Amino acid sequence: MQTRRLGQTDLHLPILSFGASSLGAEFRSVKLDEALASVHVALELGLNFIDTSPFYGRGMSEVLLGIALKGVPRDSYTLCTKLGRYDLQHFDFSAKRVRESVDVSLHRLGCGHLDIVLCHDIEFVPMQQIVDETIPALREMQKAGKVRFIGFSGYPMKVFRFICDQTDVDCVLSYNQYTLQNTRFADEAVPYLKTKGVGVMNAGPFSARLLTNAPLPPWLKEPEEVKAAARQAAELCASRGVDIAQLALQFSLANEDITTTVSGSANPDNIRKWAKWAAEPIDETLLAEVLEIFRPVKNLGHREGLPENN
Repeated sequence: MQTRRLGQTDLHLPILSFGASSLGAEFRSVKLDEALASVHVALELGLNFIDTSPFYGRGMSEVLLGIALKGVPRDSYTLCTKLGRYDLQHFDFSAKRVRESVDVSLHRLGCGHLDIVLCHDIEFVPMQQIVDETIPALREMQKAGKVRFIGFSGYPMKVFRFICDQTDVDCVLSYNQYTLQNTRFADEAVPYLKTKGVGVMNAGPFSARLLTNAPLPPWLKEPEEVKAAARQAAELCASRGVDIAQLALQFSLANEDITTTVSGSANPDNIRKWAKWAAEPIDETLLAEVLEIFRPVKNLGHREGLPENN
């Protein structure tokens, strides 16, 4: 698996990483054996950067990940978890909760340190707290040796400049904003982040199943015209004998300014398929036709979090 350096850190991450949100049954119920197998298959295939959060399955993702990683040499994988979001409407970015959250994650995951900790979905709270309280508290965790690198994640493009104009972070994670249909992250944020030396990570190459043949989750917020374009693009790909998910994944992995793209599944067969796709060349002709389908709805998305953070 090809790797890229994360910003100014000493981490070299695989271009395709394993997202453990699926272990928390965020999309469907999962069986224990397939959840554990998905982690082991990911590591075997070089997806040795793992992203999780206390929010995923309200702790279940971290617990199952800790079980799956038991006995796996700690230096054979890089681990990222998050803090601040604990339920759909439960957010706590206080310094006290930072300390508690890091310690709870270390316990669940069964490891001595976390490689990366991100403030999770900061657009749902007044973001000045992240600058004034949360990140300083995380720096203390860093000094204590519990955390190697810190950053934040979010959906609106505004969050990246708001934080990075005021304080230093090591890395950021954007989701569903660098896909076949939506390239706002690369267009609006990545050039700025590069000037700051901030490591850039992307999640959601399939845009919450929008760019797959799987049923869409009921909570998907994309406009109807975007969903219609995605169905049309999927049908075109199918007519050429290609799964639109393959094109979507390859498109996200191709951007050399993005260190890694995180994708998750509790199905080991999906992970094997993704690793295979990652090693294959993209069909440039088909890609051009699909991008043309998406052109009328390019970069259309939705608002997330507090209005003032969009």
